[in-house]
Amino acid sequence: MKTGKEHIEGLRDGRAVYLHGKRVDDVTTHPAYRNAVASVGRLFDFASAAENRDLMTFQPKDGGERANRIWELPGSYQELVSRRGALEAWTGLHAGFMGRAPDHVASCIAGMYMGVEVFEAYDPKRAQALADYYRYARDNDLYLTYVIINPQADRSKSASQQKDEFLTAGVVDRDAEGITVRGAKMLATGGVMADEVFVTSIQPLQPGDERYAISLAIPMNAKGLKVLSRKSYEEQAQSVFDNPLSSRFDENDAVLFFDDVKVPWERVFIVDNLDMCQKQFHATPAHVYQNYQAMIRLSVKLRFLLGLARRIADINGIVAFPQVREMLGQLAAEGGMVDALVAAMEAKGTQRGPYFIPDRHTLYSAQTLTQQLYPKIVTTLRELAGGGMIMLPSSVEDFANPELAELIGKTQQSPAANSLERVKFYKLAWDAVGSEFASRHTQYEMFYAGATFVTKGHSFRTYDWDRSAKLVDGMLNGYSLEDEIEPAQAAE
Repeated sequence: MKTGKEHIEGLRDGRAVYLHGKRVDDVTTHPAYRNAVASVGRLFDFASAAENRDLMTFQPKDGGERANRIWELPGSYQELVSRRGALEAWTGLHAGFMGRAPDHVASCIAGMYMGVEVFEAYDPKRAQALADYYRYARDNDLYLTYVIINPQADRSKSASQQKDEFLTAGVVDRDAEGITVRGAKMLATGGVMADEVFVTSIQPLQPGDERYAISLAIPMNAKGLKVLSRKSYEEQAQSVFDNPLSSRFDENDAVLFFDDVKVPWERVFIVDNLDMCQKQFHATPAHVYQNYQAMIRLSVKLRFLLGLARRIADINGIVAFPQVREMLGQLAAEGGMVDALVAAMEAKGTQRGPYFIPDRHTLYSAQTLTQQLYPKIVTTLRELAGGGMIMLPSSVEDFANPELAELIGKTQQSPAANSLERVKFYKLAWDAVGSEFASRHTQYEMFYAGATFVTKGHSFRTYDWDRSAKLVDGMLNGYSLEDEIEPAQAAE
């Protein structure tokens, strides 16, 4: 198990991160990333703490030392639920605002490994590379991000039809040692502070796109890999008091450009195969397992937002209003629905060989509904707060001025909190639902699982339509036109 200090030290590896037109010397100390890096460090400290051993670690069945539960391959319902307990505890440290924390892509790779026979049918050597990489990542407690989406460019054309044939990352050369990759992929959320990146395509590729049909993993400091960071919200958040979330949990997003990056064969899982790029997700438990983790994270995040909603009502002294209780009751029902869907994924799970896998359709039901639900909950919090989240002191420096501090004490009143507590709370609430950081999160929760037609398509594809059809047929078969016409004719 890796400590936070060890993880942070590992990020001083010469990775090529670019921000504001310059290369970042050290992501662990740069004001755009250092607090988020420290937050990831705290995750690893929590996971490796002796008092959390039973909660956060498991004993791999192939021997070796205990490992982080993010890499666990549950063999039963109870093991799946125990792993969820670890993921919930970890997520609680960032209230669900780190959507690509280490447990997400670990779940993806673990899910692929649980379906390694799909890779064996494709190519035994690539299957061995996957199996070896799973064990390597598990045993070294790696933090992985991924880039599985192509640059948007002209969405009406496939990757091979773009003006630049290497706009999308694809194979430019290969030899006995491995393949060479050139082009771009997105979105490397958390890539600035991850150890390695998993590179592939989750979007269906078209005939002619074979050179882009790759699946591989490389270190973030690989020679030729350039990390083009978006604007940092952390960098703009000078005070934790004023921006408690964006100052500490902005995991950042980035475009990765592969400037002729050499990838050894032992790190290549798929090459030149369009069908396998889809099968690695949908013919194995990978897509379900990674998004099951995402729903656990989201359930914790919604719990946090519901806590904000209730506190807003308390601080504003409106919790006894019938219309406010109605709003809170609706929120409670929606939060309870997400919790229930997570539990149902587990309860309806099925055995796949030695592994116990969450139920696919329940997962896709949850994704479809929560894409619509998240912005609705954010809007409800805005309605509850009114102007409370807007009319706040400009910054923590206002409290350092005795005259202003006195005025803050008079104007920031609440029946449930003193002026300092009220300001502190509303700064948190605004950072969660109204800041630029919060706006990015609303966009993220609406689209991280894909466009709405994608999640609805998954729901359509995995629903048990035959079961419904049998009910309809059973009802139709219970009566007939002849049953009514023949007796009537006989009576004549």
